[in-house]
Amino acid sequence: MSDLLHHPEHAREPLQASFSDEANPIGLDGIEFIEYTTAQPQALGQVLEMMGFFPVARHRSREVTLYRQGGLNIVVNAHPADVAGSTHGADRPSLSAIALRVRDARAARAYVLAHGAWEVPTHPEAMELNIPALHGVGGSRIYLVDRYRDFSIYDVDFLPIPNVQPSGQAELPGLRFFGVVQYIGANRAYDWIEFYATLLGAQLIPDEQRFGIMPAGKLMQLPALEAGNTFMLQLIEPSIEDSDSRESLQRIGLGVPDVLDAVRRLRARGVEFVESPAAHTEQRGALTKAYLGGVVFELVHSQPKVTP
Repeated sequence: MSDLLHHPEHAREPLQASFSDEANPIGLDGIEFIEYTTAQPQALGQVLEMMGFFPVARHRSREVTLYRQGGLNIVVNAHPADVAGSTHGADRPSLSAIALRVRDARAARAYVLAHGAWEVPTHPEAMELNIPALHGVGGSRIYLVDRYRDFSIYDVDFLPIPNVQPSGQAELPGLRFFGVVQYIGANRAYDWIEFYATLLGAQLIPDEQRFGIMPAGKLMQLPALEAGNTFMLQLIEPSIEDSDSRESLQRIGLGVPDVLDAVRRLRARGVEFVESPAAHTEQRGALTKAYLGGVVFELVHSQPKVTP
């Protein structure tokens, strides 16, 4: 199964003979989008616009809006059934999905299912794409997308918003997805390390190697992203005094080549940052205040790789 329109098996493209290698078992090639689910799409949209993301397209049949900044896509899903399933009744938006670019979605799906992943059943409407999805942390999903070049998933499932630049202007120079922070249950770090290593080929980063200003937990790096850039998974267990041990995706890390310049630009747009002895703006990183009960972005110093 690939992210294709419904066609019989004989009409589909054959599996690619070499879609991966030992270090990159699913043929990972980048991050297509990160998704929020929320019953407050307008309020979340205002936060995203402060961060420099702007709406460029809307889903044909569902209450879903695509926000973009440069090459980064954030999806805001306000479809009632999805909101009920992802937010668990909470008022705050939920980080509900990460879509991975892979060279062959059918082959990647076959690999992860053979290695213990649980598939999420999908129910596309007529003429919508059927994108493979796996169960992730706290009810989130991991999508496998292989249509991301000249003809992308948005060309089928979304309608452009009139008079909007589809590429999304880049408010922050050199911006990219750096990673996500994941809250996990007590003593669950090595379960999740095994999960990401086995299914995605992620590698554990030594404890002495850290990025940004929030160095807690275990850090993993996904393999072979586009242009040689990295994507990190930060796994954080609850502290002894923390009674909330629910597992979830907690915040997005955004890589920028100049943190202080990015903070200056975002403050001019109305974004507020945490300034305390424990976490404060510096060239290594910065943390926004929590919006809408828990929407947080972390800026991390990251020089984008340049392909020769």
